[in-house]
Amino acid sequence: MNPGATPLMPVVVAIAALVIRTAIGEIRRPGSARRQWAFLGSGRAMTAGLATALVVAVTGWQQAGAAVLAWALLAGGLVAFLMDPPRE
Repeated sequence: MNPGATPLMPVVVAIAALVIRTAIGEIRRPGSARRQWAFLGSGRAMTAGLATALVVAVTGWQQAGAAVLAWALLAGGLVAFLMDPPRE
């Protein structure tokens, strides 16, 4: 395995798990994916996610280099999701 790709593997697995979870939920309850990803339209959630991604990227850049950008994107997305959870 490529040693440079190792730090990105957990991010890829986490993103794949979220996509699979969304797909299974959509199959079971059509329209649930739209509700689950509605946080992308929330300004408050996106601002919090962007701020989190920026902090993670800046603080981790010296340790991980460019690989920290993937982690920052994942962390920012999860924070944005938590700021505006889906409503049933």
